[in-house]
Amino acid sequence: MATDLQELLQSAVDDGKAPGVVALVARGDDVEIATAGTTGLGGSAPMARDTLFRIASLTKPITAALALLLIEEGRIGHDDPIARWLPELAHPMVVRTPDAPLDDVIPAVRPITVADVLTSRAGWGFPDEFSLPAVGALFDQGYQRGLHVQEPPAPDEWLKSLAGVPLVYQPGERWLYNTCSEILGVLLARAADTPLPELMAERIFDPLGMKDTAFEVPAANLDRFTWFYESDDSGLVLADPPTGDWSRLPAFPSGAGGLVSTLDDYHAFARTLLPGTDGLLSPESVREMITDHLTADQRAASRLFLDGQGWGVGGSVDIADIDPWNIPGRYGWTGGSGTSAHIVPGTGSVPGSVAILLSQVAMGSPTALGLQRDFWTYAARG
Repeated sequence: MATDLQELLQSAVDDGKAPGVVALVARGDDVEIATAGTTGLGGSAPMARDTLFRIASLTKPITAALALLLIEEGRIGHDDPIARWLPELAHPMVVRTPDAPLDDVIPAVRPITVADVLTSRAGWGFPDEFSLPAVGALFDQGYQRGLHVQEPPAPDEWLKSLAGVPLVYQPGERWLYNTCSEILGVLLARAADTPLPELMAERIFDPLGMKDTAFEVPAANLDRFTWFYESDDSGLVLADPPTGDWSRLPAFPSGAGGLVSTLDDYHAFARTLLPGTDGLLSPESVREMITDHLTADQRAASRLFLDGQGWGVGGSVDIADIDPWNIPGRYGWTGGSGTSAHIVPGTGSVPGSVAILLSQVAMGSPTALGLQRDFWTYAARG
């Protein structure tokens, strides 16, 4: 195992795991930062603290925090039916069994609530079994575009189409990945009567000084933006250049995975989730965000994504130290673009910690990359 963060990152670049990578491990006031490699293959700029990355699903905790802010203000409530703001989803249908055809449906037994969406238990989303017809319909209709942010239509059209896709499970029954964060982004924009990019900037980015976090990269900053790659048998394949999908605002700002950010910007957000830290949210909201809300059966049914761990609001929560990097109470998530960010609440005299890793190679599956696992193990050593 690497003896310091710089050695770990440089080894990953030397081994071809990524053209470049930046990382931060903060334990109390002790902050360790390292950068290695370049923003892309073939003589691109060196990685730096202000390099811009597609953070993918690291967007989810930010969307969750915004939702909890609006709950604190009384604009939305946990028990409110989402149909109050999303009438398109007022009468959801559910497939009779998870593997039933799309036309074998029954009405939902109750309305979908804000709490269902916050905890990813509304009934739409991705289980361990991707071959289920109702899950396939989500893919066919474009609800899992991931890092292809320019493909989904504008929110109103997106919702209208989603209303025609049956739920895989009844509201509250199962944890399912991704789609609830997309729904939440649309709900928040409607509840605040403000487009999601403006709302996030006003309520989160500006107050925290996150000057580079947004749903697009301005032309003046493209020289700091990474090239993005996917892997195949031949090696790394360019999937999106700096002048690609994030060079303009998408029609559908994705609350599940649409943001770009930098190491320092995301640290500014993540450290506000450490209990006892003055930040955006009340202590009660922070506690709700970083506490597991799933039942044992729900955790067991979602091992592909959660690997036996729990889920708070917008991110996973470790409930057991089954791997070297698992620390009970650790909260955070990974992004399909090769990113991860976690916080560990402090206990007694031990300060809380933040660990952030940003790279530019797609994960390819929900299973963490070797680089991510090595970084988590390093961060967990304390």
